[in-house]
Amino acid sequence: MSENNGHKIRNILIIDDEKNIREGLAEIIGKMGHKAYEAESGEDGVKTYEKHSIDLVITDVKMAGISGHEVLKQIRTQNKNALVVIITAFGDINMAVDMMKNGAIDFWQKGIAWGPKPLREKINSILNRLDLLDENEKLKQVNRALIEDKERSFDEQIMIGRSEAMKKVRRMIEKVAPTDSSVLITGASGTGKELVAQEIHNRSLRSSMPFIKTNCGALVETLLESELFGHERGSFTGAIKRKLGRFELADGGTLFLDEIGEISLKTQVKLLRVLQQHEFERVGGEETIHADVRVVTATNRDLKEAVKNKLFREDLYYRLNVVNIDIPPLRARASDIPDILEHFLTKLVKRTNKKIESVSDMAMAKFSAYKWDGNVRELENAVEQSMIFCDGDVIDLEHLPTHIREYGEKAGDIQLPHEDMNLNKFLEEAERQLIIRAYHRAKGVKTETAKILGIKTSALYYKLDKFGIGK
Repeated sequence: MSENNGHKIRNILIIDDEKNIREGLAEIIGKMGHKAYEAESGEDGVKTYEKHSIDLVITDVKMAGISGHEVLKQIRTQNKNALVVIITAFGDINMAVDMMKNGAIDFWQKGIAWGPKPLREKINSILNRLDLLDENEKLKQVNRALIEDKERSFDEQIMIGRSEAMKKVRRMIEKVAPTDSSVLITGASGTGKELVAQEIHNRSLRSSMPFIKTNCGALVETLLESELFGHERGSFTGAIKRKLGRFELADGGTLFLDEIGEISLKTQVKLLRVLQQHEFERVGGEETIHADVRVVTATNRDLKEAVKNKLFREDLYYRLNVVNIDIPPLRARASDIPDILEHFLTKLVKRTNKKIESVSDMAMAKFSAYKWDGNVRELENAVEQSMIFCDGDVIDLEHLPTHIREYGEKAGDIQLPHEDMNLNKFLEEAERQLIIRAYHRAKGVKTETAKILGIKTSALYYKLDKFGIGK
């Protein structure tokens, strides 16, 4: 029965030309619940270290072929953080001390307290140190991931808005956040899917644990596999040290996989296994790692269509899509634009070195009328440009980007907000744009706007409020 004292299963390499020393140490290590690799020469030891992910090396000093000193040098060339213990006879102590100066962590003298119990204690002492190093490295990688993700994320504007569409999104977040269910967030690029995922995490029982993000569409298949599951040192060219994957870094917390529709069928199989069994192996590794992670995914693709075309696994789709939160495009919630604009005017003060108090009715009408294919992200860019070219404290038509200022001036400029739009929605959009044009021509005077449109002023007020024009 193995007793590894709560340590992870470790790979320990024993290099010694004395068979009884190797086998004795290997037996002790095996009974401790760890895996022992044996090499009878320094050359074989270095090759074994290159081939496997070794956590600890125990090497003799004097051997046929290259010495323990050269073994230490070659191994630490491969991995400057390698843990190497020297086993030495009495006459080799000076050499062992010299090796410690060059990076060895300890030396054990043969024949002195060389029984199973003291050796177990020595090995456990080193493994305690190794566990601490692993934990520190994990914290460093988590912090790096969080810093990188913070730099990539944009602001909380997705949660702004009084439209029914956004109220529905917020209600769904409130309901699903406290659970551990998988969530699939859908919506066009720039609508703020990442922010919804962040809000789900913030409101969850996992909020004190890491929120780790990965853009699946930004990496080729081989790199994505390493990014998600990690890799062992030497598992491929350039893998100079062990890397923890995003699943490990997110242990206890939430993993957000953006652009999930871009992953290959091969990676889909591995992802499905993690979702079903909560376990995986690093690339090039043999150890099975368990991770307690809530997975939230997002895509701007039609995954149902991808399933139909055999590009996305149906079983994985249903694993990910327990709850679906669909974020509407900005053009479908134009009444939220004034609130979002106000948010950006405050957010962008430092970047533009401009303090803008407000947006004129005419400029607001143009912002509300524009189609916003790039959604909230495009709106932020347009507001920033308008602030840069505004010399006063009110953004007016002349400060808007040309394509926004001139949008809707031609009769054929009515755009379809949705590809599957029905006639009622089309007519509603046409009405909104006509009111904006009339409002523009009347220079924001509502009685004149009503006269141009041939409707009562009271009816105009209703429609202006309905479409969020002139707020």
